[in-house]
Amino acid sequence: KGFSSTFTGERRPKGDRIFEALGATDELSSAIGLAGEFSSEKGHTFVDQLHKVQCMLQDVGSNLATPLSSAREAHRKRTSFSEKPVLELEQWIDSYSEQLPPLRAFILPSGGRSSAALHFSRAVCRRAER
Repeated sequence: KGFSSTFTGERRPKGDRIFEALGATDELSSAIGLAGEFSSEKGHTFVDQLHKVQCMLQDVGSNLATPLSSAREAHRKRTSFSEKPVLELEQWIDSYSEQLPPLRAFILPSGGRSSAALHFSRAVCRRAER
């Protein structure tokens, strides 16, 4: 039954959709961090990309915490970001997708700690997107 503040100082109930979205985004960043640690142990080359995604999610969180209903121009300027990160993510997806054979069946979330952690991150991402 508590309240919390947005970046603009507006007080909202902790169950507000803004805090739901912030929580899901924070959980996604944590899941990606765990996947990054497991992937680093295996020497995977994409660990820096995972770290970059976490940085992108910090920007997303700042934007989410700035409701347009109470944001001044200074708030919007400070928490806006360009489409460049999205384009970069899409390039990564295309690059990795080209390396995979065609998908013919569902993939069970497994394959070792790093793979399982990446599958978990994907599932958390689906919720965060909603």
